[in-house]
Amino acid sequence: MNHFYVIRFSRLKRWTLIIVLAFFTAGFLWFENNGSLSIFSSDKPVALTKGNSNEPNISLTFNISWGEEKVYDILKQLENHQVKATFFVSGEWAEKHPDILKKITEGKHEIGMLGYRYKSYLDQEINQVRKDLQYAKAVFGKLGYNNMELVRAPHGHFNDEVIELAEGLGNKVIHWNVNPNDWQNPGTQIIVDQVMSQTKNGDIILLHASDSAKQTAESLKTILPGLKNKGFNFVTVSELMNQAHAKSKIVD
Repeated sequence: MNHFYVIRFSRLKRWTLIIVLAFFTAGFLWFENNGSLSIFSSDKPVALTKGNSNEPNISLTFNISWGEEKVYDILKQLENHQVKATFFVSGEWAEKHPDILKKITEGKHEIGMLGYRYKSYLDQEINQVRKDLQYAKAVFGKLGYNNMELVRAPHGHFNDEVIELAEGLGNKVIHWNVNPNDWQNPGTQIIVDQVMSQTKNGDIILLHASDSAKQTAESLKTILPGLKNKGFNFVTVSELMNQAHAKSKIVD
């Protein structure tokens, strides 16, 4: 009989320990997800490529890294059709063209950073990327543009490490999911057809305002009223991000 009670008591202790550990684990996981712990967080760094697919809001974005001519034609089309866009410009370009940057903001358009020098972040050591982002932010600050939050990686080249770095510096990495490669000048109608056929709710459209994009302004004459006629609303990237149900989508 003594042997029987020893076994029973041992089993009782073992099950008690299992139950205690189970409650501890459950409590830890709850605190991790709802509190401030993130030691074992499985969240991956993400770049925003799309807003809420249930709402007809879209963001039109332009990259500028060089040139000073085509941007005026693009601003004119945006003004004609009363569309607000987000311009991602390199710090190096901004230093050379503060007057154009001012004209962009006077049109109530949003400004984001394209780094300082337009060089792929995947071709640089992470410390070089950090210096590029910090210097870009300092340059924009000297020009009167403080609290620059939106960042787009040059050439759209980034990885988890780059996103984590940018977020650690207080930035949000913005990508896209509609890209007609207008900088290659494939033809105005091709640019129009690709944007019109591919754009869906919540999309971020990539176009270019550098001088290499010779057909972009002309394509906007059809794209802007065409997308409006399809029921889309143009909003800035920040507005797209701030929507109550906007979700970040992981870039493959």
